[in-house]
Parts: sequence; C-alpha cells; structure tokens
Amino acid sequence: MVKPDRVHTSLYTDPAIFEEEMEKVFYSNWVWVGHVSEVAEPGSFKSTWIGQQPVILVRDRKKNLHVLLNRCRHRGATVCEHKKGKTSSFVCPYHGWGYGLDGSLRGVPHPESYGDSIDKAEFPLVSLRVEQYAGMVFATFKDDILPLQEWLGPAKKWMDLFMKQAGGYPVKVAGEHRFSFPGNWKIQLENTTDAYHFPLVHKSFLTSLDEETKKIFDFVEGPGYVEDLGNGHSVMVMIPDLVDLEADLDKPIPERFEELAQALRDEGHEEAQVRRIVRAVGGTGFNLNIYPNVACSMAFFRVLRPIAVDKTEIHHAAIVMDGGPEIANQYRLRLHEHFQGPMGFGTPDDSEAWERVQKGAHAGEDLWIMVNRGLPGEVQTADGRKSDVSAETGMRAAYRQWLKSMTA
Repeated sequence: MVKPDRVHTSLYTDPAIFEEEMEKVFYSNWVWVGHVSEVAEPGSFKSTWIGQQPVILVRDRKKNLHVLLNRCRHRGATVCEHKKGKTSSFVCPYHGWGYGLDGSLRGVPHPESYGDSIDKAEFPLVSLRVEQYAGMVFATFKDDILPLQEWLGPAKKWMDLFMKQAGGYPVKVAGEHRFSFPGNWKIQLENTTDAYHFPLVHKSFLTSLDEETKKIFDFVEGPGYVEDLGNGHSVMVMIPDLVDLEADLDKPIPERFEELAQALRDEGHEEAQVRRIVRAVGGTGFNLNIYPNVACSMAFFRVLRPIAVDKTEIHHAAIVMDGGPEIANQYRLRLHEHFQGPMGFGTPDDSEAWERVQKGAHAGEDLWIMVNRGLPGEVQTADGRKSDVSAETGMRAAYRQWLKSMTA
C-alpha cells in the first residue's frame, strides 16, 4: 500500500486501516498535546485528545506537567469538560470521586460502603509519559520508545528557529479556532509541506496582497526546498531569507510594516529591538511538520485530530509575544486572521481542497495517490533527503514513517 512514489487510495477510505492507525501511530508515538503557555500557572489545564482518547494537560502545584486520561476510575465518566481553565482538582460529576492535579485519587463519597475493598492509591487517573522541547509538550502511552529529543532529531533546530518569532519574548498561545472537514487526517498532514498547491488554491489570498508581499509569496519556482528530517518529520522552506528571524536585521523594513515600526519607536523601543520585533511579526519563512499531529506553520500551530476515517478536526492556534508590545501582537493576530482565520483567505480554500480529495478517493478505488513530485532531484543530506520547494518529499517522509509504524 505504500511505495516510494505512491500510496494506495484505501489509506484514505478504509475504516479498518483507520482503527489500526489509532493503535500503531497515535498510541505508539510521541503526540503533541499543547504548549507550556497554555498551562502556565499551577492549576491551569487544557483538555485535548490523543487519537480518539480524551486527555487533560495540567500543571500541578509543584509546577510539574501531567497528561491524564480524562476518565474517572469508577464508572468511566469524563472528569473535565472545559477546554481550558484553572482548578484545584478534578471531580467526577457522576458519583463525586475527586482527583488531585497529579491524578491521585483524593476522595470517595461514602467510603464506608466499600469497606476495606478499595485502596485509593490503586485508582488514580491514568498518567501518560510526558516530555517537552522548546515549550512544546508531547505525551505517549509507551514507555519503551525513544526519548522525545531523539524522536525529534533534526526537527529540533527548526523548532528553535520557529520560536524566534516571539521577538525576544516568550512564545504564547493567544487562542485558537477549530473546524472540521469531511476527510482523512493524512490529507491535512500532506498539506503543510505542499507548496505545489499554493498559487492555485490560494489565488484569492495572493490577489489580496500588495505587490511587495505578493513577490515574497511567489516561492514555487524560488530557491526554497523541502527536507525529510527523519521519523516522519519534514520542513518546507518557502522564504529562505526568513528562516532565521534574528539574522540580517539591518535590512530595510518592508513598507507594509513601516507604520508598526514607527509606532514601536514612539513607544520608546530602541531601533535594534524595533527591527527584531517587526521582523518577527510576519512569522518564519518555513513550515515544519512534526509527525503525526502538529505543524509549526509560519506563524501558528496547526494541530490535527483524527475523528473518523473520513472526518478530521483542525485547531489553528495563534501565537504572540508574551509580554511583548500590544500593537505588535495585534499586527500578528490581524495577519493570522487574514490567512488562517475562520474568515480568512487560506483556511476555507484549503479545507475545500481536502474535502474534494476525500470525495475523489471513492472514485476508482484501485487507483493510487501519487507523491512522486521532486523525486528525480532528491538528494541525500546530513539530516535526511532534500528536493525543491514544490517537491512531495515531506509526504514521502510521512508515509515512510507511517509504514514503519503500521508494520512494527
């Protein structure tokens, strides 16, 4: 079903394959669950999913992070229904079993009915293995897999570069919007490092830009590239000049940011800091795919949640400068809304294309999905494999890892 240059259509449509993916991909690898800024204080939490299992990311009173299965150990009800918030404990709404922030069972109503048959130490919320890198938090059901940093490998340097868009401040998730599309999760996974579609699918976005910005986004025939980083991870460099946002700060400030630059000067920021912030506001010049469920995409986190073989939920999380100038963060949010927002130019067009792929997958079920673009020009690098910016190298990277997981 997976060949070097193509994958079988049934990977999008077969419910049995989808069920096996949950076990072998999502429950057997590191999966992204959040950013540290979302649970910055003791007691802060975020409810999310790993595959089809609900979990809670929470910071306890000692500031340690935990990822807990969102299920009471008594009769199975969820103990948290809020998307995020702050609490001192989790209490099951069905029978009142209470749990600490570390998942320990603290209280059972009317314990006399159990006699000596229940030991609270035996019934905590199930806790998963948790590790983080560059503020990004990952969890896994497995204790016998690679440590997170080894799993990320060469992707780590790109994560470090991505975090530079906070302009010297910490990165903060400022909020998110969610939407679903009637298609398989791998369709979206492919999209993040797919430059080939950009001039066509996002033509409406390109027509909304000024001429200077439009030239920047004309990257399909430019000097960029896509690189396989191993373990299913990949990076698409669209605008090489914007890979390191702290380099070349002496370059002229783009016309579209001159008003922001002057406003920052008026607030008393020194010129060096003005240039650092302005350069960071527009986001990085690359998209980074971290297999299997999160992308660091220019200026936001894109998270996918598989719901069914033909349904996927997407979270677009906007990021800003924690403690940074308000006007700079406003600029970032307006840019985010312009493309990624629910009324933006990019998201509706992408989701329409994804839906059409799923619909078309039911025509000619013995046909194959082609991922061979850029294969003739692919070269070996120190980190993996590399080809031109419109190559499907990132997709091939993901499917190699998919095959490895599914046949393990």
